[in-house]
Amino acid sequence: MEKITFVIPSRNNLEFLQLAYKSIRDLETKHEILVLNDASTDRTQEWIDSLGDKDLIVHHNPGPERIGIVGMFDKGIEMARTDIIMAFHADMIAAPDLDKNILKHLKRGTVVSATRVEPPLHPAGPEKITMNFHIGKECEADNFDHKAFIEWCNTIGLKETKTTEGIFAPWCIYKEDFLAIGGHDELFAPQSKEDSDIFNRFHLNGYKFIQPWNALVYHFTSRGSRFNKHAGGAAGKNSEEWLQTTTTNMKKFIKKWGTVVQHDPLMKPIVSPVYKKTINIINSNPQLNEVLEPWSNGGKDIIVEVDGNMFNQQDFQIIQKLNDIIKDSGEIGEFELGNLKIQINSLTEYQNELICVS
Repeated sequence: MEKITFVIPSRNNLEFLQLAYKSIRDLETKHEILVLNDASTDRTQEWIDSLGDKDLIVHHNPGPERIGIVGMFDKGIEMARTDIIMAFHADMIAAPDLDKNILKHLKRGTVVSATRVEPPLHPAGPEKITMNFHIGKECEADNFDHKAFIEWCNTIGLKETKTTEGIFAPWCIYKEDFLAIGGHDELFAPQSKEDSDIFNRFHLNGYKFIQPWNALVYHFTSRGSRFNKHAGGAAGKNSEEWLQTTTTNMKKFIKKWGTVVQHDPLMKPIVSPVYKKTINIINSNPQLNEVLEPWSNGGKDIIVEVDGNMFNQQDFQIIQKLNDIIKDSGEIGEFELGNLKIQINSLTEYQNELICVS
Protein backbone atom coordinates (compact mmCIF):
# COMPACT_ATOMS: atom_id res chain seq x y z
CA MET A 1 0.00 0.00 0.00
CA GLU A 2 1.18 3.53 -0.75
CA LYS A 3 2.10 5.57 2.31
CA ILE A 4 0.11 8.62 3.39
CA THR A 5 1.37 11.54 5.45
CA PHE A 6 -1.37 12.52 7.90
CA VAL A 7 -0.86 16.26 8.38
CA ILE A 8 -2.31 17.36 11.74
CA PRO A 9 -2.12 20.93 13.05
CA SER A 10 -2.92 21.07 16.76
CA ARG A 11 -3.32 23.88 19.27
CA ASN A 12 -4.23 22.95 22.83
CA ASN A 13 -5.96 19.76 21.68
CA LEU A 14 -3.80 17.23 23.51
CA GLU A 15 -6.57 14.88 24.72
CA PHE A 16 -7.98 14.69 21.18
CA LEU A 17 -4.58 14.55 19.48
CA GLN A 18 -3.66 11.50 21.57
CA LEU A 19 -6.75 9.65 20.29
CA ALA A 20 -6.10 10.74 16.69
CA TYR A 21 -2.47 9.58 16.86
CA LYS A 22 -3.40 6.18 18.30
CA SER A 23 -6.16 5.61 15.73
CA ILE A 24 -3.76 6.24 12.84
CA ARG A 25 -1.13 3.99 14.39
CA ASP A 26 -3.82 1.29 14.77
CA LEU A 27 -4.19 1.10 10.96
CA GLU A 28 -2.51 -1.95 9.43
CA THR A 29 -0.05 0.17 7.44
CA LYS A 30 2.34 2.38 9.37
CA HIS A 31 1.81 5.70 7.66
CA GLU A 32 3.69 8.88 8.44
CA ILE A 33 2.16 11.28 10.93
CA LEU A 34 3.18 14.92 10.86
CA VAL A 35 2.06 16.98 13.84
CA LEU A 36 2.31 20.76 13.79
CA ASN A 37 2.15 22.00 17.36
CA ASP A 38 0.89 25.56 17.16
CA ALA A 39 1.96 27.35 20.36
CA SER A 40 0.12 24.87 22.62
CA THR A 41 0.24 25.44 26.37
CA ASP A 42 -1.36 22.12 27.38
CA ARG A 43 1.87 20.03 27.43
CA THR A 44 1.40 18.86 23.83
CA GLN A 45 5.11 19.17 23.09
CA GLU A 46 6.07 17.25 26.21
CA TRP A 47 3.75 14.41 25.16
CA ILE A 48 5.20 14.38 21.63
CA ASP A 49 8.75 14.22 23.02
CA SER A 50 7.80 11.30 25.27
CA LEU A 51 6.58 9.10 22.42
CA GLY A 52 9.95 8.15 21.00
CA ASP A 53 8.29 7.63 17.60
CA LYS A 54 11.02 7.99 14.99
CA ASP A 55 8.40 7.99 12.23
CA LEU A 56 6.57 10.96 13.77
CA ILE A 57 7.47 14.24 12.03
CA VAL A 58 7.05 17.32 14.20
CA HIS A 59 7.02 21.04 13.61
CA HIS A 60 6.78 23.19 16.71
CA ASN A 61 5.75 26.82 16.83
CA PRO A 62 6.93 27.92 20.30
CA GLY A 63 4.62 30.93 20.23
CA PRO A 64 3.36 32.74 22.10
CA GLU A 65 1.31 33.75 19.06
CA ARG A 66 -0.35 30.99 17.06
CA ILE A 67 0.10 30.66 13.30
CA GLY A 68 -3.27 29.03 12.59
CA ILE A 69 -4.25 26.12 10.40
CA VAL A 70 -3.77 28.03 7.14
CA GLY A 71 -0.02 28.37 7.67
CA MET A 72 0.34 25.12 9.59
CA PHE A 73 -1.36 22.90 6.99
CA ASP A 74 0.78 24.38 4.23
CA LYS A 75 3.97 24.03 6.26
CA GLY A 76 3.14 20.40 7.02
CA ILE A 77 2.29 19.52 3.42
CA GLU A 78 5.54 21.15 2.31
CA MET A 79 7.43 18.99 4.85
CA ALA A 80 5.66 15.74 3.91
CA ARG A 81 7.98 13.02 2.61
CA THR A 82 5.31 10.97 0.80
CA ASP A 83 3.57 11.65 -2.50
CA ILE A 84 0.16 11.53 -0.80
CA ILE A 85 -1.03 13.74 2.04
CA MET A 86 -4.19 13.77 4.14
CA ALA A 87 -5.35 16.99 5.80
CA PHE A 88 -6.47 15.59 9.14
CA HIS A 89 -7.79 17.43 12.19
CA ALA A 90 -6.61 16.78 15.72
CA ASP A 91 -10.19 16.12 16.87
CA MET A 92 -10.71 13.18 14.49
CA ILE A 93 -10.41 9.43 15.04
CA ALA A 94 -9.60 7.17 12.10
CA ALA A 95 -11.88 4.16 11.73
CA PRO A 96 -10.49 0.76 10.67
CA ASP A 97 -9.45 0.61 7.00
CA LEU A 98 -9.73 4.37 6.55
CA ASP A 99 -6.53 4.36 4.53
CA LYS A 100 -7.51 1.41 2.33
CA ASN A 101 -10.93 2.82 1.54
CA ILE A 102 -9.47 6.23 0.69
CA LEU A 103 -6.59 5.00 -1.44
CA LYS A 104 -8.70 2.72 -3.63
CA HIS A 105 -10.30 5.89 -5.07
CA LEU A 106 -7.27 8.18 -5.16
CA LYS A 107 -5.45 9.11 -8.33
CA ARG A 108 -3.93 12.31 -9.64
CA GLY A 109 -6.54 14.99 -10.21
CA THR A 110 -8.84 13.67 -7.48
CA VAL A 111 -9.51 14.66 -3.88
CA VAL A 112 -10.91 11.89 -1.69
CA SER A 113 -12.69 12.81 1.55
CA ALA A 114 -13.59 10.59 4.46
CA THR A 115 -17.16 10.48 5.74
CA ARG A 116 -17.58 12.12 9.13
CA VAL A 117 -19.46 10.52 11.99
CA GLU A 118 -20.36 13.32 14.40
CA PRO A 119 -22.22 13.84 17.66
CA PRO A 120 -25.29 16.11 17.40
CA LEU A 121 -23.48 19.38 18.13
CA HIS A 122 -24.30 20.71 14.65
CA PRO A 123 -27.46 20.25 12.55
CA ALA A 124 -27.73 16.87 10.83
CA GLY A 125 -27.05 16.79 7.12
CA PRO A 126 -27.03 14.33 4.21
CA GLU A 127 -23.25 14.67 3.82
CA LYS A 128 -22.40 13.05 7.18
CA ILE A 129 -23.58 10.55 9.77
CA THR A 130 -24.90 11.94 13.05
CA MET A 131 -24.40 9.49 15.91
CA ASN A 132 -23.33 9.94 19.50
CA PHE A 133 -20.63 7.58 20.76
CA HIS A 134 -20.19 9.22 24.14
CA ILE A 135 -21.03 7.89 27.59
CA GLY A 136 -23.09 10.59 29.29
CA LYS A 137 -24.10 14.02 28.01
CA GLU A 138 -20.67 15.52 27.35
CA CYS A 139 -18.99 15.13 23.94
CA GLU A 140 -15.40 15.05 25.13
CA ALA A 141 -12.36 12.84 24.63
CA ASP A 142 -12.48 11.25 28.07
CA ASN A 143 -16.00 9.84 27.69
CA PHE A 144 -15.74 8.68 24.07
CA ASP A 145 -16.90 5.07 23.71
CA HIS A 146 -14.24 3.84 21.32
CA LYS A 147 -15.32 0.21 21.58
CA ALA A 148 -18.90 1.04 20.55
CA PHE A 149 -17.65 3.12 17.62
CA ILE A 150 -15.44 0.32 16.32
CA GLU A 151 -18.23 -2.24 16.72
CA TRP A 152 -20.60 0.00 14.74
CA CYS A 153 -17.97 0.47 12.03
CA ASN A 154 -17.37 -3.26 11.69
CA THR A 155 -21.05 -4.27 11.70
CA ILE A 156 -22.63 -1.37 9.79
CA GLY A 157 -20.42 1.55 8.75
CA LEU A 158 -17.75 -0.29 6.81
CA LYS A 159 -20.35 -2.23 4.82
CA GLU A 160 -21.59 0.90 3.04
CA THR A 161 -20.71 0.94 -0.68
CA LYS A 162 -21.93 4.31 -1.95
CA THR A 163 -19.79 7.27 -2.94
CA THR A 164 -20.80 10.91 -3.31
CA GLU A 165 -19.00 14.06 -4.51
CA GLY A 166 -18.62 16.10 -1.33
CA ILE A 167 -15.43 17.51 0.12
CA PHE A 168 -14.67 18.23 3.75
CA ALA A 169 -11.83 17.41 6.11
CA PRO A 170 -10.24 14.97 6.27
CA TRP A 171 -9.35 15.08 2.60
CA CYS A 172 -6.60 13.23 0.77
CA ILE A 173 -4.75 14.41 -2.32
CA TYR A 174 -1.48 13.98 -4.14
CA LYS A 175 0.96 16.53 -2.78
CA GLU A 176 1.79 17.60 -6.34
CA ASP A 177 -1.88 18.51 -6.99
CA PHE A 178 -2.08 20.53 -3.77
CA LEU A 179 1.08 22.47 -4.59
CA ALA A 180 -0.09 23.08 -8.17
CA ILE A 181 -2.60 25.69 -6.99
CA GLY A 182 -0.31 27.27 -4.42
CA GLY A 183 -1.88 25.82 -1.27
CA HIS A 184 -4.17 27.76 1.05
CA ASP A 185 -4.73 31.47 0.60
CA GLU A 186 -3.07 33.45 3.41
CA LEU A 187 -5.94 35.93 3.07
CA PHE A 188 -7.89 33.63 5.39
CA ALA A 189 -5.22 33.18 8.09
CA PRO A 190 -5.28 32.09 10.83
CA GLN A 191 -8.46 30.14 10.03
CA SER A 192 -12.08 30.24 8.86
CA LYS A 193 -13.32 29.97 5.27
CA GLU A 194 -9.86 28.85 4.14
CA ASP A 195 -11.27 25.40 3.43
CA SER A 196 -14.21 26.67 1.35
CA ASP A 197 -11.79 28.85 -0.61
CA ILE A 198 -9.41 26.02 -1.47
CA PHE A 199 -12.31 23.70 -2.31
CA ASN A 200 -13.57 26.28 -4.83
CA ARG A 201 -10.10 26.39 -6.33
CA PHE A 202 -9.81 22.59 -6.49
CA HIS A 203 -13.16 22.56 -8.28
CA LEU A 204 -12.20 25.25 -10.79
CA ASN A 205 -8.93 23.42 -11.49
CA GLY A 206 -10.91 20.39 -12.60
CA TYR A 207 -10.21 18.04 -9.70
CA LYS A 208 -12.75 15.29 -9.14
CA PHE A 209 -14.25 14.92 -5.66
CA ILE A 210 -14.97 11.47 -4.21
CA GLN A 211 -16.44 10.73 -0.78
CA PRO A 212 -16.58 7.00 -0.04
CA TRP A 213 -19.02 6.24 2.76
CA ASN A 214 -16.96 3.34 4.09
CA ALA A 215 -13.96 5.62 4.72
CA LEU A 216 -14.90 6.84 8.18
CA VAL A 217 -13.65 9.17 10.89
CA TYR A 218 -15.24 10.12 14.16
CA HIS A 219 -15.17 13.92 14.42
CA PHE A 220 -15.59 15.60 17.79
CA THR A 221 -16.20 18.83 15.79
CA SER A 222 -14.76 22.32 15.87
CA ARG A 223 -12.19 21.86 18.66
CA GLY A 224 -9.47 23.86 16.92
CA SER A 225 -11.01 27.27 17.63
CA ARG A 226 -14.80 27.36 17.62
CA PHE A 227 -15.33 24.97 20.55
CA ASN A 228 -11.77 25.09 21.92
CA LYS A 229 -11.91 25.43 25.70
CA HIS A 230 -8.53 27.17 25.78
CA ALA A 231 -9.94 29.87 23.47
CA GLY A 232 -13.06 30.39 25.58
CA GLY A 233 -15.31 27.87 23.86
CA ALA A 234 -16.75 24.51 24.88
CA ALA A 235 -18.62 21.66 23.20
CA GLY A 236 -21.48 23.47 21.46
CA LYS A 237 -20.34 26.92 22.66
CA ASN A 238 -18.67 29.35 20.24
CA SER A 239 -15.48 31.09 21.34
CA GLU A 240 -15.13 34.83 20.88
CA GLU A 241 -11.97 34.11 18.91
CA TRP A 242 -13.91 32.07 16.36
CA LEU A 243 -16.80 34.53 16.14
CA GLN A 244 -14.34 37.26 15.23
CA THR A 245 -12.43 35.28 12.61
CA THR A 246 -15.48 33.74 10.95
CA THR A 247 -17.16 37.16 10.63
CA THR A 248 -14.03 38.82 9.27
CA ASN A 249 -13.21 36.01 6.86
CA MET A 250 -16.73 35.70 5.49
CA LYS A 251 -16.41 39.33 4.37
CA LYS A 252 -13.08 38.49 2.74
CA PHE A 253 -14.62 35.44 1.06
CA ILE A 254 -17.50 37.53 -0.35
CA LYS A 255 -15.12 40.19 -1.68
CA LYS A 256 -12.96 37.52 -3.36
CA TRP A 257 -15.70 35.27 -4.78
CA GLY A 258 -18.70 37.61 -5.04
CA THR A 259 -20.93 35.25 -3.04
CA VAL A 260 -21.17 33.63 0.36
CA VAL A 261 -19.92 30.02 0.64
CA GLN A 262 -21.97 27.83 -1.70
CA HIS A 263 -22.23 24.06 -2.04
CA ASP A 264 -24.82 21.43 -2.82
CA PRO A 265 -26.45 19.37 -0.02
CA LEU A 266 -23.62 16.81 -0.23
CA MET A 267 -20.90 19.50 0.09
CA LYS A 268 -19.77 19.76 -3.52
CA PRO A 269 -18.70 23.38 -4.13
CA ILE A 270 -20.81 25.70 -6.27
CA VAL A 271 -18.79 28.53 -7.80
CA SER A 272 -20.57 31.49 -9.39
CA PRO A 273 -18.92 33.70 -12.01
CA VAL A 274 -16.75 36.46 -10.62
CA TYR A 275 -16.99 39.94 -12.14
CA LYS A 276 -15.09 43.17 -11.49
CA LYS A 277 -17.78 45.17 -9.77
CA THR A 278 -18.30 48.43 -7.89
CA ILE A 279 -21.27 49.47 -5.78
CA ASN A 280 -21.87 53.22 -5.57
CA ILE A 281 -24.16 54.39 -2.77
CA ILE A 282 -26.04 57.68 -2.72
CA ASN A 283 -27.87 58.83 0.40
CA SER A 284 -25.70 56.44 2.34
CA ASN A 285 -25.25 55.79 6.04
CA PRO A 286 -22.55 53.94 8.04
CA GLN A 287 -24.64 50.79 8.51
CA LEU A 288 -25.41 50.48 4.78
CA ASN A 289 -21.75 51.11 3.90
CA GLU A 290 -20.69 48.27 6.20
CA VAL A 291 -23.29 45.85 4.82
CA LEU A 292 -22.49 46.47 1.16
CA GLU A 293 -18.71 46.94 1.34
CA PRO A 294 -17.79 43.23 0.88
CA TRP A 295 -19.95 42.96 -2.25
CA SER A 296 -17.80 45.43 -4.20
CA ASN A 297 -14.29 44.59 -5.39
CA GLY A 298 -13.50 47.95 -6.97
CA GLY A 299 -13.81 46.81 -10.58
CA LYS A 300 -15.45 48.84 -13.34
CA ASP A 301 -17.00 46.09 -15.48
CA ILE A 302 -20.23 46.17 -13.45
CA ILE A 303 -21.42 49.39 -11.77
CA VAL A 304 -24.32 49.17 -9.33
CA GLU A 305 -25.99 52.32 -8.01
CA VAL A 306 -27.82 52.04 -4.70
CA ASP A 307 -30.06 54.72 -3.22
CA GLY A 308 -29.91 54.40 0.56
CA ASN A 309 -33.34 56.02 0.89
CA MET A 310 -34.94 53.31 -1.26
CA PHE A 311 -32.77 50.26 -0.46
CA ASN A 312 -34.69 47.31 1.00
CA GLN A 313 -34.26 43.61 1.78
CA GLN A 314 -35.28 42.58 -1.73
CA ASP A 315 -32.54 44.79 -3.16
CA PHE A 316 -30.00 43.15 -0.84
CA GLN A 317 -31.13 39.72 -2.01
CA ILE A 318 -30.55 40.84 -5.59
CA ILE A 319 -27.03 42.04 -4.75
CA GLN A 320 -26.27 38.68 -3.11
CA LYS A 321 -27.32 36.82 -6.28
CA LEU A 322 -26.28 39.46 -8.81
CA ASN A 323 -23.37 37.54 -10.31
CA ASP A 324 -25.66 34.62 -11.17
CA ILE A 325 -28.39 36.97 -12.42
CA ILE A 326 -25.91 38.65 -14.76
CA LYS A 327 -24.59 35.29 -15.95
CA ASP A 328 -28.10 34.08 -16.76
CA SER A 329 -29.53 37.14 -18.49
CA GLY A 330 -27.09 40.04 -18.46
CA GLU A 331 -25.92 41.94 -21.51
CA ILE A 332 -23.90 45.07 -22.14
CA GLY A 333 -25.92 48.16 -21.27
CA GLU A 334 -27.97 49.67 -18.45
CA PHE A 335 -31.04 48.32 -16.67
CA GLU A 336 -32.90 48.56 -13.39
CA LEU A 337 -33.63 45.70 -11.03
CA GLY A 338 -35.69 46.48 -7.95
CA ASN A 339 -34.37 49.83 -6.78
CA LEU A 340 -30.92 49.17 -8.21
CA LYS A 341 -29.48 50.81 -11.32
CA ILE A 342 -27.00 48.48 -13.00
CA GLN A 343 -24.54 49.31 -15.76
CA ILE A 344 -22.75 46.42 -17.48
CA ASN A 345 -19.60 47.46 -19.35
CA SER A 346 -18.08 44.00 -19.73
CA LEU A 347 -19.15 40.41 -19.08
CA THR A 348 -15.62 39.10 -18.63
CA GLU A 349 -15.43 36.44 -15.91
CA TYR A 350 -12.44 36.24 -13.56
CA GLN A 351 -13.01 33.18 -11.36
CA ASN A 352 -10.34 31.11 -13.10
CA GLU A 353 -7.77 33.77 -12.21
CA LEU A 354 -8.39 32.89 -8.57
CA ILE A 355 -7.31 29.23 -8.84
CA CYS A 356 -3.68 29.78 -7.93
CA VAL A 357 -2.16 31.81 -5.13
CA SER A 358 1.47 32.85 -5.19
